Amino acid sequence: MIRRNPLKLLFYLCLAIVVALVGYKVYLNFFKQDFEALHSEQVERIHQRTPPGSGIRFAVVGNINNSVGIFERRFIPTLNQAGVDFLVSSGNAVSGGGEDKYRALYGTLSHLDIPYLLTFGPHEYENFGSFRFYDHFGPHFYSVRAGNTRLIFLDSTGKTPWRWQIRWLRDLLAHDTSNAHILFIGHPLLQPETPALFDDEDDYLQPPAFREELLQLIREQGIDLVFSANLSLFDEQVVDGTPYVTTGGAGGLVLNTEDSFYHYVDVRVSPDGDVSYQMERLEVGQHPVWKRLESLWFFVYSLFYTGYLNFILIVSVFLALTIKLYQVIFIGKDYYPDYDLDPTPWLEKPLRVTMFTNNYLPFIGGVPISIERLRRGLEHLGDSTQIVAPRYRDQPSHEDAVVRVPSLLAMGEKREFRLANIFLARIRKQVRAFRPDVIHLHHPFWLGSLGLFMARQLRIPAIYTYHTRLEHYAHFVPLPGMLFRNLISHALIKRFANRCDGVIVPTYSTEEYLRMIGVTTPTFVQPTGIEYERFQAVKPADVEALRKKLGLSNEKVFISVARLSNEKNIDFMIEAIDRLRQESDVPFRFLMIGDGHQRDRLQKKIDSLELGSHFTLVGAVQPEEMALWYNLGDAFLFASKSETQGMVILEAMSAGLPVVAVRSSGIEDVVRDGLNGYKTPENQARWIEKAQRLLEDDKLRTELSDKARAFAEDYSIEQFARAVRGIYATSLAAREKRNKTSS
Repeated sequence: MIRRNPLKLLFYLCLAIVVALVGYKVYLNFFKQDFEALHSEQVERIHQRTPPGSGIRFAVVGNINNSVGIFERRFIPTLNQAGVDFLVSSGNAVSGGGEDKYRALYGTLSHLDIPYLLTFGPHEYENFGSFRFYDHFGPHFYSVRAGNTRLIFLDSTGKTPWRWQIRWLRDLLAHDTSNAHILFIGHPLLQPETPALFDDEDDYLQPPAFREELLQLIREQGIDLVFSANLSLFDEQVVDGTPYVTTGGAGGLVLNTEDSFYHYVDVRVSPDGDVSYQMERLEVGQHPVWKRLESLWFFVYSLFYTGYLNFILIVSVFLALTIKLYQVIFIGKDYYPDYDLDPTPWLEKPLRVTMFTNNYLPFIGGVPISIERLRRGLEHLGDSTQIVAPRYRDQPSHEDAVVRVPSLLAMGEKREFRLANIFLARIRKQVRAFRPDVIHLHHPFWLGSLGLFMARQLRIPAIYTYHTRLEHYAHFVPLPGMLFRNLISHALIKRFANRCDGVIVPTYSTEEYLRMIGVTTPTFVQPTGIEYERFQAVKPADVEALRKKLGLSNEKVFISVARLSNEKNIDFMIEAIDRLRQESDVPFRFLMIGDGHQRDRLQKKIDSLELGSHFTLVGAVQPEEMALWYNLGDAFLFASKSETQGMVILEAMSAGLPVVAVRSSGIEDVVRDGLNGYKTPENQARWIEKAQRLLEDDKLRTELSDKARAFAEDYSIEQFARAVRGIYATSLAAREKRNKTSS
């Protein structure tokens, strides 16, 4: 029986709730049936309930603020039973002008049994809400006649020019025959008698000229009653016989004090135009002990979109964070390897290994050569291998152990980089038929991702070899270089490596990099093997024949091996060799072995410097011939900073070549300064100095040559294959132990 971690299940449940609620929010915004011109419908309902000449009774609220906890659950049931004809919001019915806020308000108001009208206030206006108010409800300023009363709504937000509104209001009142006139405007005209908490000038009607003109017009025309909102309190003042009422107690930040409390205003107008009103207080959260705490609670509660939905959304996010923090802080972790694992049962039997790679022979590169050496080493030990790789035009006609995948896209000047068709069902079918014990991944994307998927399906270990520093390949990616280098490449490697059962790295400096970016998967340091014996078997006569073929006489020969691409830093070496020939009298030739999309550009640079007699682009050399070319050299020069292991450097050392290289993660562990070569910063003067020493000092070069050959002897293919096989067996033992623990 499989046991599941309840804390982990709760964490994913929280994430599922968040995803569901976000999806629901998207549904409300983009898929739910739209609503428009609601005021036109509400006015018709009001006319039916208040025929001309009749008296009216209605309720006024302010600062609803989308409050489900207060308005929908406390106010609406009260108003539905209060016997009023309709409801008026004096401003701030929404908590913001966003589309979701308007839809939430629409859902809240749908619970009313009576019609309603809204004043266009500051919250309706913010966050581009003005056009939403216009579409969903109606104009920003307007008037309605109910019974024998004229209800007038003004825009206090500045959206509508105030002078235009004053002119419109004068004309309206000059021709209106209603017995009573009641004005609604979102911002108060007067400051309350008791100072409001945290208020400022913008909380009141602006600009001052608008306020003065409106006060004068109200005085001249004898407006019977003025309502405003925007402050979370109740305040009434009479100026020149006109009551000014600020009502902001339908939600929002209500403090439950003598001035700030939950309330609405019950307004009655007789057929003759006599206006009276009564403030109705709602007792909400008035327990003497919890009075203050509940006011804050309802304020927070009222902020959540559609009340409980935003509440659940925010609580779920915080709960997920809390669980994650709990796991980080309180759950003990064992960062040491499990030394109780017993890989012996798997070491004593043949293993079946499937490898996934985005490039392979006949493509010449460090990764294909490394894979080929591992394949031969494993098969020599009695294991069976299967390689899933792209198809190439000049590939061998018979390959029993290779699954070739046709390409969707080929990139590069010579179409050397291929995007294999990972969607073919036959790949998965052939891998299943092979029945691998382990899947070995050589790239963290594309075919590597397919291999990881297959390992999960087959429930076998996935081992990943970190060959390549992706951040140095930003120029191949159609994204901003810094974005790819600093974010995507590191995040990709971290995520991929942490989903595998083990990671093989060639050097300790590479292991340190993976730990720094957050890789927690067990990591094994294992350099790629080299064919050491082949380099010792080269015949001097063959070397001399190659020298004659290349037209070499008494020159010293520098060798370098790299793909002709930006990340290999070939320009650095061309410029350095140009300076070296001017600073040394010793004749020499630099042979650059390798091919790539930058070849033509680099050749033009060599020609422009008239460097052809010193610097030669040899082109690609078949792997079986490389030992001969290495033995042709006197020293090995290198400037790439994208290496993870420097396999070509170990090969050069196998041929007795001391090395001069630019410091990088792949160089640091194989070049021992002053022992088998030199490593320098990416500084041409320093690099040239070391190359010149090897060029001119025969005794020093011979000493370093002997030590380089001795150093490389420990990196044979046989030792490499045995070590990787041990990693496979350890990972198989770890997986079996996990399965037993969870069953």
